Amino acid sequence: MFRVFILFGFAFYLMQLHVTGDISKYINMKYSYLSQAAMIAAFLLGLVQLIMIFRDEDLVQDHTHMGHTHDGENTFWKKILVYGLLVYPLVAGFMFPIATLNSTIVDAKGFHFPKNNAAGDDPYAMNQFLKPDTSGYFGKSDYEKMIAKEKAEIIHDNPIKVTDANYLMTMEIIYSYPGEFEGKQIEFTGFVYNDPVTKGANLFVFRFGIIHCVADSGVYGMLVHMPDGENDLSNDTWVKVSGVIEQEYYAPFKMDIPAVKVTKYGEIPKPKDVYVYRKY
Repeated sequence: MFRVFILFGFAFYLMQLHVTGDISKYINMKYSYLSQAAMIAAFLLGLVQLIMIFRDEDLVQDHTHMGHTHDGENTFWKKILVYGLLVYPLVAGFMFPIATLNSTIVDAKGFHFPKNNAAGDDPYAMNQFLKPDTSGYFGKSDYEKMIAKEKAEIIHDNPIKVTDANYLMTMEIIYSYPGEFEGKQIEFTGFVYNDPVTKGANLFVFRFGIIHCVADSGVYGMLVHMPDGENDLSNDTWVKVSGVIEQEYYAPFKMDIPAVKVTKYGEIPKPKDVYVYRKY
C-alpha cells in the first residue's frame, strides 16, 4: 500500500507543479511533455498497484500463514531505506518553498567565461556563466548552421530588442560574433550584480537561464557601463537598460568581452518568471 501512496504522491506533486507554473523553475518548458508523461505514468502505476493489492489480498494472507523467512529483518530495513529515499523528495517538494536563484548564487560560485570552465569539454558537467553555449549539444556542422541562421534573424535589427523568448539565443550570438555587433544599439532587462572587480559605475546585468533543465542552468548577461559614473543600484535590482555594444578587455578573463555603454536605464518590477529558456 505504501507504494501506492508514493506513486500517487509523485503524480500529485507533478500535477501541482504544472498547475502553479512552478515546473518552469526546473525545466525548459519545451520539455514539459516529459513531466506530463511522468505524471500520467505515476497515476496509472499507482492505480495498477492498487488493483493488484485488492486482487491478491487473499493470496498474500495465505503466504503469510504458510511460514516465514530468516532474512525478514534485513528485508525490513532495506524497505525502510528504499522507501525513505523515495519519500524524501516528496516531503521536500511539498513542505519546502521553491527558492529563486539570485545574485547570492553568483557571489557564492563566481562566474567565468566558458573557455576557462574547469569542467572541460563536457557540456553536461559544466555550469555555464555569462555566455550561453549550446555547441556541445549539436554536431559541429549542425551547430554552425543553427547559429548562422539565428544570427541572420537579428543582425540587421537596430536596436536589438532582447526579450524573454530570445534572451539566451541573442546572448550566445553576440558573444560568438562580438565584432559584428559592435556599435549596435541593444535593449535588455535583468538583475543587477555589482562585481567587486569592476566596481564604480560598472556592473553586470544578468538573467538566470535554463538550456534543458535546472542542472545546466547558468547566469547570463553583459557587463554594462552606467552613464556619468552613476551607480546607486544594489544587487538584485531589476533594470531595463539601453545602450551601445562595444568590446573591452576584462582582466579576470584575460580577454575581450562584449559590454554595453548605457545611454538609458530604469528600474522595473521583478518579472513573474525570472528565468529565461533556450529556444530552438
